[in-house]
Amino acid sequence: MTSRVVARNGLLCPIVGFASCVAFIYLSFGDVRLNFYVGKKMDFVARNGTQFVVDGKVFYVNGWNSYWLMDQAVDEYSRPRVRTMLQAGARMGLTVCRTWAFNDNTYHALQISPGQFDERVFQALDHVIAEANQYGIRLLLSLVNNLQAFGGKTQYVKWAWEEGIGLSSSNDSFFYDPSIRQYYKNFVKTVLTRKNTITGIEYRDDPTIFGWELMNEPRCMTDPAGNTLQDWLEEMSTFVRSIDKKHLLTVGLEGFYGPKSPKSLTVNPADWAALYGSDFIRNSNLPNIDFASAHIYPDHWFHELEFEESVKFVSKWVRSHIDDGDRELKRPVMFTEFGYSNQNPNFHPSQRDRFFKTIFDEIYASARKNGAGAGSFVWQFLVGGMEEYNDDFGIVPWQRPSTYQLITEHSCRLAALRGLNQLKGSLRELCLQGK
Repeated sequence: MTSRVVARNGLLCPIVGFASCVAFIYLSFGDVRLNFYVGKKMDFVARNGTQFVVDGKVFYVNGWNSYWLMDQAVDEYSRPRVRTMLQAGARMGLTVCRTWAFNDNTYHALQISPGQFDERVFQALDHVIAEANQYGIRLLLSLVNNLQAFGGKTQYVKWAWEEGIGLSSSNDSFFYDPSIRQYYKNFVKTVLTRKNTITGIEYRDDPTIFGWELMNEPRCMTDPAGNTLQDWLEEMSTFVRSIDKKHLLTVGLEGFYGPKSPKSLTVNPADWAALYGSDFIRNSNLPNIDFASAHIYPDHWFHELEFEESVKFVSKWVRSHIDDGDRELKRPVMFTEFGYSNQNPNFHPSQRDRFFKTIFDEIYASARKNGAGAGSFVWQFLVGGMEEYNDDFGIVPWQRPSTYQLITEHSCRLAALRGLNQLKGSLRELCLQGK
């Protein structure tokens, strides 16, 4: 018996010693994964009147949409697409990518049910943010969808209805049902206070994030006067600001003018646009909203419009909203989605290039005058092999040399307004070629 005890103790000592050593290393150095990640230093983007600034210098956005980044980062086989896209964006001189920070109860759902999250998907979003930092790309993160894709407000209403606490089955009850408002607040708080498992930084403290978007294309058609949506925006923008005072915040509007706005008759694409319960001026003119946003889809807004007329409308639409930023809102304005459909009759890629150039030229003209035109985001960029994520607007930019050149030239002319000597990394390398 004694010999067995001695043998057992002899084996126990090295095991205890090894375990103690591991515990000491962990307590001393923390999560080993964090030690291998070295992030790039980035400063927060701030607002100074109608302009964005970084470290006291004006910052313009030539950006793009890849809504699918978190989704593709979940599985190992598709994760390299995230790096490919962000790396390509950096090479094109792009500065901000707009993407979804939500997925409610669909495939690869981030939020499985109210307040319940899939950690694997959250870690995918961690990966997206960490990768973006490595390439000097900032992220504009949208927090929920007005549309049904990826769950959206429809899923929130369904959750409340299934729990027996919903006031109505109407999708618009998302905006006025107290229980659903609390669902949204709980989701927002969880995201903003999330500690990235790769970088060790809470999202609200990470300058890689350009800003937050309350909702993608909010509409409340049951209240065309707009009071319901306005009340929701006031409450949620105040709530976000109470948690995160470092990042910029926007609504996520399409840019339509409400029924009380004179521009509803002169700038809106048609009468229906004033009946969606939103108003570009009123919704954007809240104390906690840092910049206004608008989208540009004339080929979806008009049933039959010749290309030349479409281009004229785009110029008028962009100028009108920039003018609002300069005169009324005193805030930057960004066109956070714009695209030209390949389903248009007699479509040719050169038309899309001209459509893009029209928007880029208006942004640049404003920027040269220190105006409110602060940037734009193409909808949408993909990498090869992603047909299921494509729509009639998506492009793989490096497969279209003329489009690629147009976008990179716009990156450099916006950068030149800051002074080429201020450029760093991929943007400096791109814009100094041939100088």
